[in-house]
Amino acid sequence: MKKFRKVLDGLTTSSPGGTIGSPSCGSAAGTPTSAPTPREIDVQETLASENFQLCKTVRHGFPYQPTALAFDPVQKILAIGSRSGGVRILGRPGVDCFCQHESGAAVLQLQFLINEGALVTACADDTLHLWNLRQRRPAVLHSLKFNRERITFCHLPFQSKWLYVGTERGNTHIVNIESFILSGYVIMWNKAIELSTKTHPGPVVHLSDSPKDEGKLLIGFEGGTIVQWDLRAKKADFRIYYDEAIHSASWHHEGKQFMCSHSDGSLTLWNLRNTTKPFQITFPHGKIQKDGRKESCKPILKVEYKTSRNSEPFVIFSGGLSYDKAGRRPALTIMHGKAMTVLEMDYPIVEFMALCETPYNNEVQEPYAVVVLLEKDLIVVDLTQSTFPVFENPYSMDIHESPVTCTAYFADCPPDIIPILYSIGAKHKKTGYSHKEWPIAGGTWTLGSHTYPEIIITGHADGSIKFWDASAFTLQMLYKLKTSKVFEKPKPGEGRAADLVEEDPFAVQMVSWCPQSRIFCVVGISAHIILYRFSKYDANTQIVALEVRLQCDAEDVITPSENENNPCFSEPGSHSPQPHHQYPVSPGSRTPEGAKDSVPCLKVKDRVVRVPPGYQSDLVIQLLWVDGEPPQQITSLDINSAYGLLAFGNCNGLAVVDYLQKTVILCMSTLDLYGATDPYQRLTRSPRRNRQSTSEHCMRGLSNLYSDSKKRIRTSYQSLTELTDNQQSIDMERSKSPTSESRENSFSRSRSSSVSSIDRDTKEAITTLQFGESYGRKSDALPTPCLWVGTSLGVVLLIPLSIPIDQEERMEEPVAIGPSGAVQMLKGSVLRFAFLDCMGVLIQSPYEVWRDLNAPEDPDRPRRRKLVHFSPSSSQDAYGEGHLAVVCSERQAKVFIMPLQTCLFVHNITESSFVLRADVVSVCNSVCLACFCANGHVMTLSLPSLRPLMDVNYLPLTDMRIARTFCFTNGGQALYLSSPTEIQRITYSQEMCDNLQEMLGELFTPIETPEAQNRGFLKGFFGGNAHTFDREELFGEAAAGKASRSLAQHIPGQGGVEGMKVAAGGAVGELARARIALDERGQRLGELEERTALMMTSAETFSKHAHELMLKCKDKKWYQF
Repeated sequence: MKKFRKVLDGLTTSSPGGTIGSPSCGSAAGTPTSAPTPREIDVQETLASENFQLCKTVRHGFPYQPTALAFDPVQKILAIGSRSGGVRILGRPGVDCFCQHESGAAVLQLQFLINEGALVTACADDTLHLWNLRQRRPAVLHSLKFNRERITFCHLPFQSKWLYVGTERGNTHIVNIESFILSGYVIMWNKAIELSTKTHPGPVVHLSDSPKDEGKLLIGFEGGTIVQWDLRAKKADFRIYYDEAIHSASWHHEGKQFMCSHSDGSLTLWNLRNTTKPFQITFPHGKIQKDGRKESCKPILKVEYKTSRNSEPFVIFSGGLSYDKAGRRPALTIMHGKAMTVLEMDYPIVEFMALCETPYNNEVQEPYAVVVLLEKDLIVVDLTQSTFPVFENPYSMDIHESPVTCTAYFADCPPDIIPILYSIGAKHKKTGYSHKEWPIAGGTWTLGSHTYPEIIITGHADGSIKFWDASAFTLQMLYKLKTSKVFEKPKPGEGRAADLVEEDPFAVQMVSWCPQSRIFCVVGISAHIILYRFSKYDANTQIVALEVRLQCDAEDVITPSENENNPCFSEPGSHSPQPHHQYPVSPGSRTPEGAKDSVPCLKVKDRVVRVPPGYQSDLVIQLLWVDGEPPQQITSLDINSAYGLLAFGNCNGLAVVDYLQKTVILCMSTLDLYGATDPYQRLTRSPRRNRQSTSEHCMRGLSNLYSDSKKRIRTSYQSLTELTDNQQSIDMERSKSPTSESRENSFSRSRSSSVSSIDRDTKEAITTLQFGESYGRKSDALPTPCLWVGTSLGVVLLIPLSIPIDQEERMEEPVAIGPSGAVQMLKGSVLRFAFLDCMGVLIQSPYEVWRDLNAPEDPDRPRRRKLVHFSPSSSQDAYGEGHLAVVCSERQAKVFIMPLQTCLFVHNITESSFVLRADVVSVCNSVCLACFCANGHVMTLSLPSLRPLMDVNYLPLTDMRIARTFCFTNGGQALYLSSPTEIQRITYSQEMCDNLQEMLGELFTPIETPEAQNRGFLKGFFGGNAHTFDREELFGEAAAGKASRSLAQHIPGQGGVEGMKVAAGGAVGELARARIALDERGQRLGELEERTALMMTSAETFSKHAHELMLKCKDKKWYQF
């Protein structure tokens, strides 16, 4: 055990020159100050850089901007491609894998190698990729880059190793899947069509082999030409020229008919006996008008023609609706016999695919479901029931049901909270789903040994809150809360508050949750806060509303002499028994003009409402309009259930609310919090001269809150909310070069040199708040309840609280509160507080044990508050020995020792950028400070010495959504919103990276390929299907020669067994490779055994027939034959 002084001495010796700068992380180690410590403190730091490694774990949600769909009918796994080059592979719940093409090119088409554990992707950069799915983290085995032609369509026949590739020029190339080398066999467009044809047929839009003969390839050209190409004879069997453009084609399983969909909304059925004209033409949605003409219809983009043994064939298609019906939603049409069912969709259809019982295209297909990929949803329709119900989706595809505006991540939650939330949320689930099991059930997944309860909370633009169970790398919605139910529906144009009403007035800006006490707080964009309590019983309740005037005007500040006998800065009337509408005294509230516009942005329901079990609103706090100007948005919030207090702040000041007594106990401008200790010596002047632009920015519309990088970011601290579009681009450019700050007391704001002017100091925002047991003054001998306040100018303030201990007194006596002045200053806005005891152990905030206020009264066991306190001295021998306070800002981290308020360590995190998110988290039974910077660096620092442990350039800040939603949690995990519809989880723990393989699901499981149907005794006896042919003879190098090297370039990948050393290193990777090799060997042995048994059966049959023939002919003479 090292002594603290020895640690200081050693660090001083190793870095005598103070801080050592580096471009990405500022100083190289925490710099100890020369201040003496009050006593020797035992601190042993166990974390080292070997404990940290950054990697992605799993992605949740709906794939953003999907483009392609594929399904393996044997393995029963589904793949979805996206415009950004991502591929999501889904199986049974828990089997969910995300792959990303390095090029980022859009995925045009996906093709499974059915039951082979591989996937071919065709991308918009004209590259084919072969992915190995026989490992938990798929990787690319081969790539083939086309140089002179653009890929438009791909087709891979079942159990074939030759991939047909159609191009924009109308040519068809053939690729060997095993070697990913182009064959010399090419079907040129000018040979596929007649020489007399004067026009180019257009790009290839369809390729498929005939179910009747694998040696015949059906080629569809966009211009309306259809060709059946004889691969052996290298000539066309027939050519069809149709007037309308072709979008897709689909065979009947017997190979005698096929169906095409066209741009005029028609379906044509062609019979191979007579290809001069279509056998049938139908306009499914084209009605005949009064003048005898048909309605013009939209194109039918895709059709599938599937047969069934016991019923009429299914004809399933998307599009084809008439143009006349404006506003009609996109639809999928299912024609079954004479019945036609139109399924209207909420979003446009990207792709659909019928799921069939057999992988063979020459057998009766027996479709049982249809997967429909929409722009923002994935649905599966049950075809086995006449009503065509949809299956209940087990994946969390509705994260984006309303745009996500904030996130929170809680690891290692109390074990009982997830079952309780699930039981409440299950009562509100939708009904009417298919009773059958989800058909995409491939892969294997088991609950890992390194799992613990995890919850993710998402806030949304419509005011809804979703609680998700995120344990074991899965995501399932537990409970949904609608905050808009607290308010009356706003009516545009009604009242003064509607002049600048938000398009999403209930949007959630931030949340605060205490899992132990189950107290939940929501901050909305309309400058409102809702406090919820959890109950397992429904109740009739009257919503209590508090209205607070938090406006800053230094000319109208109430002088200390006016309130010298009232340290709480609240009127005695605020403790009245009718607290529904209160107007506590605040700076600026005594102006005669202030009262006329004292209205909130939203109107709280003033009647008794019945609330269901779950989270029930207990208190609503709203900031008021003042002098015709809307309230500023709330930038910080903290709640403590043990104290019964809630604190919040914005760019005007700070307010503290006693939510037990429903009163405001402090409402003060930021300037007044300093008292006589203001470090900037500001001039008193009103900031209202230039406040109009700020007000307009505050209420401009929620699109600013969750938009892309072209719009400004709104976060919980003022320094980012004040960025305009132009400022943002200029400041991000500035952040690339180190600033000219050379002194620690140069407190310029992080992004803009203009902000360093103290002329703007009256807009200093409250950026972070933290309740906890600490020492309010240097002279305090024992810790007491305190509120730590951090501002956008880097100032740390400490406010001691005097809270009655007795339960009856707590509900009646007021809480005494009074600022004690500035404590310390840092560079940039203060982002995070945390407290450690003198052993370096994290001190948890005190909390109240949850009690259900709506539960029936038990006279034997009266309900009393049960508080849990974590004293700074709980792990020490005696009281009065102090604790350590960790403070992190946008530029710096400092560690103070309390109550001396002496800085022990300081670390300049970054000079060229700024910290967006900082959290003190527990990793490997210790604690560290985790930071995410705007330049994409993820860093961890040891505590308390602030040594850099990890610095990874992970994610450039390309989207403001990432900055708003990035958050760390315990156990070495973090998350952010990688797209408007997806949550990306990452880990920075080496231990979790090592165990990642066993926590992920297996995509490939060895399954025996279904046998083809018996096609008759004679065909089976004489060698099976008479139409089978050896593609190797036609397409191999010996017969077709080599393709031109300039046509395509082969690029080896890293996904083979040799590449798996990179993808899955260590013992786990070796075991995975050995297991895969054993599976493949066992599969090959099984196939060999089956073939041997088949040969033995054939031999026995032949011997039997030969013996019978011998007996029959034994006694015959030669002339009798």
